Amino acid sequence: MIRAADDARTDAADRNVLGGELQTCSVDPVTGYYRDGCCRSGADDLGVHSVCCLLTEEFLEFSKAAGNDLSTPRPEWGFEGVNPGDRWCLCAARWLEADLAGQSPQVVLAATHRRTLDIVPLERLQARAVDA
Repeated sequence: MIRAADDARTDAADRNVLGGELQTCSVDPVTGYYRDGCCRSGADDLGVHSVCCLLTEEFLEFSKAAGNDLSTPRPEWGFEGVNPGDRWCLCAARWLEADLAGQSPQVVLAATHRRTLDIVPLERLQARAVDA
């Protein structure tokens, strides 16, 4: 289910890459740097976890090989792991790296934070969009 981000946790900067209201990426599993279901990204999010993606097995393997294993549960961090088909907020630079390698997952533009555009051109995101 995609819904608008909770008004109490959003501000004018929380817009998507299309200029509209940032939509929720996923609440099951709960994603986002702030673990609120949205790919909001502020100054404290140095990794810019701003790209809402539909995860694939290929991307999860790519990410694991690059040193970021997203599929293995890490209970000590309260992380259950993610699976192919889940929506997840990815670091913009990691998504771009995967795209350049031909391994990027599809993007949900309405739930991808506009801060992504500092790193990834809109045209590149649109080429992989599920909601274009």
